[in-house]
Amino acid sequence: ARLLERLKEAVKDAPDFPRPGILFKDIMPVFQDPKLVSDTCAALVEEVENVGKPDVIIGIEARGFLIGPIMAQKMGIPFVAIRKKGKLPRECFSVKYEKEYGVDEFDMQKDALTAGQKVVVVDDLLATGGTLEAAAKLCDMAKASVIAHCVMFELDFLKGRDRLTHPVVSLVRY
Repeated sequence: ARLLERLKEAVKDAPDFPRPGILFKDIMPVFQDPKLVSDTCAALVEEVENVGKPDVIIGIEARGFLIGPIMAQKMGIPFVAIRKKGKLPRECFSVKYEKEYGVDEFDMQKDALTAGQKVVVVDDLLATGGTLEAAAKLCDMAKASVIAHCVMFELDFLKGRDRLTHPVVSLVRY
């Protein structure tokens, strides 16, 4: 319970960002506290291991890159990046998706996963679920099996969990 309190205290509200009417949850102050980052990643690893044992951690650009590699290192497994369109060299799977503020496109290198690998998709926050859903589609294209989505924070009122077909691990729910 103390970890959740520390996470909630670290997050800062940014009203009317990135546009009027949005209350943005700024998680970047979490990363100014190395102990909090370490404790958070350890708690996420524990929660993920309660769901299953992944072969790979998938991180979504950009904030999934902040916790995904740490989780992968703690679990002794590889980390694979999902990036915005055009940022990865070599042949990629691509998927377009809708997010809270418009349409975007993600890439994942075709040789990053092998068929049958069990993966956990990591991001900072679950809002509408569009980003995590798109990442799962990329994993499906690679014939990998998503065993869970993993986020630090979840905005319950946007019901993103409802659109996802895999279990969701989250620490703090608003």
